[in-house]
Amino acid sequence: MASTPVYRWRLAPDGYATRRQLRALGLRPGGQDVAAQLERPRRRRGPLVAYLYRVDRAKPVRPMTPAKWAALDKAMAARRTCPNCRRDAGYCIPPSLGMCVPCADAPELAA
Repeated sequence: MASTPVYRWRLAPDGYATRRQLRALGLRPGGQDVAAQLERPRRRRGPLVAYLYRVDRAKPVRPMTPAKWAALDKAMAARRTCPNCRRDAGYCIPPSLGMCVPCADAPELAA
């Protein structure tokens, strides 16, 4: 059983990338295991860890299908719809409020 190599921050060899870096290249890990990891030391806490994948084993990102686009549109519409007034707020409702800003401010204005 081989252990994954650990590299210091910014010292990983070429050919490795994080998930975000793969995505920027139009790639995805494609089922491969973590090939290595980066560790960034921190004071008073454990190091930050970033997992690295092999770029040569990465696969292209799957294209969005019309069904996926429709599901995404439906999910975003649900995030924009206020549960109080049932209107589209035009922005994603903050989870801290749980409703659109006018509905959240209405009890304060009435008092």
